[in-house]
Amino acid sequence: MPAMETKWLEDFVSLAETRSFSRSAQLRHVTQPAFSRRIQALEAWAGTDLVDRSSYPTRLTPAGQTLYTQSLEMLQALQNTRAMLRGHSAAGQDVIEFAVPHSLAFTFFPAWVTSLRASFGPIKSRLIALNVHDAVVRLVEGNCDLLIAFHHPSQPFQLDAAHYETLTLGQETLAPYSRPDAEGRALFQLPGRAGQPLPYLGYAPDAYLGRMVDVLLKQAGAPIHLDRVYETDMAEGLKAMALEGHGIAFLPQSSVRKEVRARRLVSAVPPELPGLEMAMEIRLCREKPTATGSGTSGAPKRAAQALWDFLQAAGRPAG
Repeated sequence: MPAMETKWLEDFVSLAETRSFSRSAQLRHVTQPAFSRRIQALEAWAGTDLVDRSSYPTRLTPAGQTLYTQSLEMLQALQNTRAMLRGHSAAGQDVIEFAVPHSLAFTFFPAWVTSLRASFGPIKSRLIALNVHDAVVRLVEGNCDLLIAFHHPSQPFQLDAAHYETLTLGQETLAPYSRPDAEGRALFQLPGRAGQPLPYLGYAPDAYLGRMVDVLLKQAGAPIHLDRVYETDMAEGLKAMALEGHGIAFLPQSSVRKEVRARRLVSAVPPELPGLEMAMEIRLCREKPTATGSGTSGAPKRAAQALWDFLQAAGRPAG
């Protein structure tokens, strides 16, 4: 018999409430096959069918209805216990845990905390740097207080608006850069030629910024000819390779501000080829508190709630 995992119960509760495998897989940030395997693993642990797969929308079996009721109570008890354990440490209430994609962790986050010090006051923070997908999962599973991530309408991260809320912190622009030649012009300048594509420093498959670059290239007003010679999932890694002259990299402007000012990197877009940049929002997300303080992560920490209230009063909700 497999050992039961708490996340299986969370998956099952989601399925019971959405009555859709595909919708629950989306909300739980896993693929539908992976979500189905987790439900099957829970059924193997229970020793009986929990879901009536012959009906649509999905319905629970009588055993499933019983487990659903018990799951709500068990998960609530676990979260209450976790909240009590966290409450034993007063210092823990003062530390705000942020899940942040690598590219924002290196550039946006330090400057943002500096600006907060002047307007809100000093904060104690713990930064968990991840890729965008894992950062979102961290929030969904209740393992951070706040998520900071990019947002663009073409590639939104799916968070249920009934359970999560967001604020817009600022803007970021993604654009192509190259090391300059001896005369200060881009060593590699777009769009390239079919028979002589430009060396391209790209993001690893499934990286959020990589998907943004794909959208950008599809929207370009002229054919772009690139030859992928290197890839990584971190913008800082691409910047290091671009600085060494290995090719063109699409990078957040905030990450190359110093290098552009020092003319160590220049735009790879000629004046006659506009439109090869993309504006994205930087958003702050959290789980909505409830009247009872229940939820995946329990009641918000005092420090996290105070910061959210300040930013909400000073800024604007995300659209």
